[in-house]
Amino acid sequence: MMRSINPATGEIVQAFEAHSEKGVEKIINSVDKCWQQWRKTTFFQRSQMMQNLATLLKSKQEELARLMAREMGKVLREGVAEIEKCAWVCEYYAAHSENFLENETIATNFSKSYVSYQPLGTILAVMPWNFPFWQVFRFAAPTLMAGNTAVLKHASNVPGCAMAIEDLFREAGFPDNVFRTLLIRSNLVEAVIKHPAVKGVSLTGSTPAGKSVASVAGSVLKKCVLELGGSDPYLILEDADLVSAAKICATGRLLNAGQSCIGAKRFIVVDKVYSEFLEYFTYEMNKANFGEPWEPDITMGPMARIDLRDELHKQVSDSVKKGAEVVIGGARPERKGAYYPPTILEKVKPGMPAYDEELFGPVASVIRVKDESEAISVANDTAFGLGAAVFSKNLKRAEHIAETQLQAGCCFVNDFVKSDPRLPFGGIGESGFGRELSSHGIKEFMNVKTIVVK
Repeated sequence: MMRSINPATGEIVQAFEAHSEKGVEKIINSVDKCWQQWRKTTFFQRSQMMQNLATLLKSKQEELARLMAREMGKVLREGVAEIEKCAWVCEYYAAHSENFLENETIATNFSKSYVSYQPLGTILAVMPWNFPFWQVFRFAAPTLMAGNTAVLKHASNVPGCAMAIEDLFREAGFPDNVFRTLLIRSNLVEAVIKHPAVKGVSLTGSTPAGKSVASVAGSVLKKCVLELGGSDPYLILEDADLVSAAKICATGRLLNAGQSCIGAKRFIVVDKVYSEFLEYFTYEMNKANFGEPWEPDITMGPMARIDLRDELHKQVSDSVKKGAEVVIGGARPERKGAYYPPTILEKVKPGMPAYDEELFGPVASVIRVKDESEAISVANDTAFGLGAAVFSKNLKRAEHIAETQLQAGCCFVNDFVKSDPRLPFGGIGESGFGRELSSHGIKEFMNVKTIVVK
């Protein structure tokens, strides 16, 4: 059985019968058979269904937000925003996919030569629980608009969200087997990747999970796109607007209870403004009102599972044992549920979990540095490379740092890192490879075919 447990109460929300190996085989074969027809549909036909899906998402945003609140603890206002973003990505690809995938004429000495983008077939998505709708839709919208079909292996603690997504595609008018959910545990993922009908895999998740999937995909020479962990550095320079920076940094750290790969995690502050920034930042972090996610005035819910909360607390405790100091938070609340308070650690140094590892929860590592040069060095002193941000009133200076000095896939100036359907999204190093979203993302699972006519 696949069970979802309410992280705020510990109660079982719902349970689903897991698919057997035979059931998985039947679903994949059905999706592959559907692809033979789906690939022949026009962009206009696909876009009509995708627009229907966007409208449907908007009409169900409250219902779906409550489902997320029950299954993984997301507060309602963030859940509604997530569904709105899912509708946006559907609308975006409905409007732009045909242009993105137009044939590209190449001037050669032949009478005709061009590049054609052709779908590969069925693509497997292995998706996490932290944004249980957005992560899936940012994969599914371009994948289906490109003429591929999809199967989803969602995180085991959000089976309700997984099945709701499948139902949404069907209700929007897509053929029954264009998009299907596989209710399976992680031990069956390898067999799905190796299935002859599966032509590629997209994974959003932890770095260890990405390495495992990449190894299996590589063994059968199948394309994969990996969006993995991150330990995003935020540089606070001496000329930053500290009040604004503190608000933005706190928002970037506490969004989704801090459970985001691109969440703000390491705050690297130059010595000249360190004390002042920390005062403002502490104030903003303390403003969070955490509690049951379905209550209207709550700004931060519980973490998604008790074991994840306890793992985060161990990272905090181990960092403190090695010399980090707690500014606020740092203790498990005496209440039912997977709650953890907004926490700030300072005097964070290399060798501590708070410096070296990803803290996947509402914990901020504040690091004092001498100047801009040291700030950049500390920012790049990580195996990750997903996002980064720079705060400075000198936009030319900050842009130069973002473009040429920071080693990450997404760099922002005076704002927290976020994904946008119009912009490519992904990382380097142990944050993965490949890109999602924009024109770049839709081409990841295509046969970039050269056509030459003499």
